[in-house]
Amino acid sequence: MSSFYFLGIGGTAMASVAVALSSAGHAVTGSDSQLYPPMSSFLDQHNIPYCNGFSEKNIERVSPDTAIVVGNAISRGNVELEYALEQHLELVAMPDLVRHHLIGKNTSIVVAGTHGKTTTTSLVAWLLEDGGLKPGFLVGGIPENFSLGCRASGRSEEGFFVTEGDEYDTAFFDKRSKFLLYRPDIAIINNIEFDHADIFDSLEDIKRSFRLFVNLVPRNGLLLLNSDDPVALDIATRAYCKVERFGLNSACEWSAANIRSDNEASTFDLLRHGAVIATLRIPLFGNYNIMNALAAIAAATRSGLSIEAITHAMPLFLRPKRRMEIVGTYNHNITLIEDFAHHPTAIRVTLEALAQRYAGRRVIACFEPRSNTTTRNIFQQELSECFGPASIVVMGKVHRPDRYAPDKSLNTARLKDELEKQGKILFLAGQDGANYPADIVEFLQPQLQEGDVIALLSNGSFGGLKQMLMERLDMRFEPVAE
Repeated sequence: MSSFYFLGIGGTAMASVAVALSSAGHAVTGSDSQLYPPMSSFLDQHNIPYCNGFSEKNIERVSPDTAIVVGNAISRGNVELEYALEQHLELVAMPDLVRHHLIGKNTSIVVAGTHGKTTTTSLVAWLLEDGGLKPGFLVGGIPENFSLGCRASGRSEEGFFVTEGDEYDTAFFDKRSKFLLYRPDIAIINNIEFDHADIFDSLEDIKRSFRLFVNLVPRNGLLLLNSDDPVALDIATRAYCKVERFGLNSACEWSAANIRSDNEASTFDLLRHGAVIATLRIPLFGNYNIMNALAAIAAATRSGLSIEAITHAMPLFLRPKRRMEIVGTYNHNITLIEDFAHHPTAIRVTLEALAQRYAGRRVIACFEPRSNTTTRNIFQQELSECFGPASIVVMGKVHRPDRYAPDKSLNTARLKDELEKQGKILFLAGQDGANYPADIVEFLQPQLQEGDVIALLSNGSFGGLKQMLMERLDMRFEPVAE
């Protein structure tokens, strides 16, 4: 039995991989700073011992005999990393560990792109699961159909492993995009936009990584491309494998038509080479999620599933956590939604989908500029254009504003002016510092009306705003008179 020590075990992917290895019979422990729920609870639930805080003694105590798994949030200066380097301990990046110990000889399905990775990966894994193929998977979230983010394949031979292929870098000692280590047999590229400004200099820089990814697909593999994304189509021009496109245009190999939705799900006709082959129903909303579904269907079909099996599985799919997740519906029919959207495109399509699902109801968007890209002024203009369906916009505090000079940072005052010119009510939170994010709750209380939909959009915790709103919404807001 091998033993692994996870340095940075509190990350979603790191904790999920740690549990998968433990379930496969390996000894696993690790450490992180400020471990708290839900990841601390997740590790406790699966009996993974860990240290809360970094110390050389943590590694000395457990003496892992195989490797130190280094998370990509760990950098030089970390006391445990420095100790491991001095002691000549074996270091391995998490994606490399996944490739060797989980993907192995399985058929590797990798889902890549700027948006939609978590939902598409979760859906591919679910289609294969419901079809009896017992796939392994690694998802950058918690897929509700499984209640864990990673597991090994259930087949010892000729199995499948589905991976969310992140373009972010791998480790402090390996600056390749993670997806370059996942050995794709079936690759999905949903879309490509500029993001991760902390590690990529430009869209061309990102395209370079995606071109390398495409070049890894073997000639007997399959590359699935979003036909509506010119950048994705461009980087695939030199693919050595078969290429199929998915989109809303019937000229694609995989397309959808006659899309309609109700309060519970979306229904659409599935077309193969322009001919209708099935009518499918899935509890997702928005055209972008139909695109995610088309990609997953194409991958599942290539994996051997019949359209009948896919038709059976689709209505049973459960969204991953924090992907248009309904937190609850409260007094006066006020609905609270949480979503991971933190890029202008993701914000726009999420709000459009909410407006479609909750037609006739006001949408209130609470956005936290937290990523390395949205805290800078790179998307200054795009952020002024992506809140279209929202009547009220709450702008959270810019995360760690000290990182960038004023002329490089997001200008929230300018953003406020531009959104107010569109007729929106705009609130800049955190102006006094001490009362954040309670000031958001205080602002919203007199604004709320019967049937409002509040969307929390962040790739972080938004300072605990969700819990504050849940508690206050249960205290019976009095709606403002029309």
